[in-house]
Amino acid sequence: MSAPPAFHPPALKVPLLVRLLRWSLLTLLGMGALTILLLLALLGLQLALEDRIMPGVQVGSVNIGGMSPPRAAAAILETYGAAEKALYTFRDGERSWTATAAELGLRLPVEALVESAYAIGHADDRQQSLRQQARAWFNGVQLPVTVHFDEASARAYLLGLSREIDRERRDATLSIDGYRVYIDGGIGGRRLDVGAALAALRADILAEAPSREIPLPIRESAARIGNVEAAAALAHTALSAPVQLIGTRPNGEMLAPWVVSLEQIRAGLSVTKRDDGSDLHFDVAVDLSALASYIRTLGPALSTAPTAGRFDFDPASGQLTATAASSGGRALQADATIAALEAAVFEPVNRRVGMVFEAIPPPYPAGVSAAELGISELVAEATTYFWGSWQNRRSNIALGASKLDGIILVPGEEFSFNRHLGEITEEAGYLEGSVILGGATVTGIGGGICQVSTTLFRAAFSGGFAITERNSHGYRVGYYEYAGAGPGLDAAIWQPDVDLRFQNNSPHHLLIESEFLPAQHALQFRIYSTRHWRTTIEPAVVRDIVPAPEDGYVVAADLAPGEVRQIDYSADGADVWVARNVYDTAGSLLQRDQIFTHYLPWQAVFEVAAGDPRLPAADEEEAAAGAGGIAPVGVVGA
Repeated sequence: MSAPPAFHPPALKVPLLVRLLRWSLLTLLGMGALTILLLLALLGLQLALEDRIMPGVQVGSVNIGGMSPPRAAAAILETYGAAEKALYTFRDGERSWTATAAELGLRLPVEALVESAYAIGHADDRQQSLRQQARAWFNGVQLPVTVHFDEASARAYLLGLSREIDRERRDATLSIDGYRVYIDGGIGGRRLDVGAALAALRADILAEAPSREIPLPIRESAARIGNVEAAAALAHTALSAPVQLIGTRPNGEMLAPWVVSLEQIRAGLSVTKRDDGSDLHFDVAVDLSALASYIRTLGPALSTAPTAGRFDFDPASGQLTATAASSGGRALQADATIAALEAAVFEPVNRRVGMVFEAIPPPYPAGVSAAELGISELVAEATTYFWGSWQNRRSNIALGASKLDGIILVPGEEFSFNRHLGEITEEAGYLEGSVILGGATVTGIGGGICQVSTTLFRAAFSGGFAITERNSHGYRVGYYEYAGAGPGLDAAIWQPDVDLRFQNNSPHHLLIESEFLPAQHALQFRIYSTRHWRTTIEPAVVRDIVPAPEDGYVVAADLAPGEVRQIDYSADGADVWVARNVYDTAGSLLQRDQIFTHYLPWQAVFEVAAGDPRLPAADEEEAAAGAGGIAPVGVVGA
């Protein structure tokens, strides 16, 4: 059976608009399917790269796209990890120290680099994440390789080096041990400049310089030595030998040298160091002041006082003539002598030192004139007489007076009779004479000197000068009342305690002249100056007169029976006042003073031979026992 013919419906004619719409619909359906497919693909890629780094990301030259963070870290370390292991050598001369970059604080921040790479395309913001993924996929992302440099670690390392390198400067020193002198020249200081070393390391380590040897910057300071060599030489010289002190006596005779020993020098030797901040200075000194006290003990024997010379004034011409030349003196200067010894300690050759004396000029230079001193006229004089004196007394008076002739006193100067007279001894030329000793007038050296002191006292008293010490005799001495002189103007002296003193209380110099007049049996003192006042002396007032005792007799072994020798003279006792008035040149009274004297009644004494009926019974018994004379009980005058 044959098949029925096929039925072919008539073809429909589709309009163009329908066809366009169909085609557009199909296109849209295709594009949507494609989008779904793409989205499904991206979702699959996202799921595949969730724990991996996006493709296209690299760190430095290392492509780590698609790698897991640990794998990426390993890849970065493989390429750049050697930076931490790099060796750096620090050099100080022959010494060196080596450390790795890691020990010096260099770190490769692998974890941070991996975190930065992983963060690309893994942002919380989905759109941002897709943009980062697309950029990495199509353009690639290259992250730079950075290193971290921890300067604190580097500084700590360098400070450790400084503890090995740094050295404090030690300056030179000078010391003395016993008699040996030692010098320590010191040693220079060194200090690592940590700041400069750190800067050099930073420049090299960050620039990855090919040379990894870093010279260490060392600040050096030389040891200061100052004058240590010269000071040591001085100390050596000081201890090289003793020093001798030499000198002369006043007469020029050389003294035996006195040695300052090495022990004494060493005891006074010292070294001190002065530091002014820029340099040192060593002072070597010696102090021998401990010897000064001994040297001062030599002064009295080796020093001499100047002598003023003696002068004569001619009232007619007004000229002053030197009768005895003035001479200078000298005074031992202990401190200056010590200073000279101390200087000689440092002399290498001449270690002998002369004692140092200060020259003392005489009070009056040669050729001094009377006008310069204010000596122009006679201002006071006194004369006493010694009729009946035996020759020894006359000789003593002449000698004593000559000792006081020509003396000049400056204004304000005090005159001392005993000092100017000198010692009353046989060696000085004095002879035996009558002196008042105890309760009697007896024979002694220097009898008659009290007439010298009495005469000078009267001149000074009448001249208006201030009497600062005057002592009377125990009784009224007849010599001093000759030629109408009244009582109460005597002046006794007895060395060394009883003196006559007066002061030149005028504004001018005064000159004392004495003259022994044997033909007139007289002694005269004259005082020349410029009259500054006028003086009157009132007559003596005598009261309470006590009659002299009866004559006394004593035994003298050298007398024959019937012979008699008077050794003391009777005198009434009394109290005596003598007043003085001092007027200025206009006649106004300046001062009124008086001298008081209490005289004891005095017995006339005669020497007779033993057995004389006038002798008291007691004296007879003493004579039989071989004793004679009067026992001295104290000095009254001379």
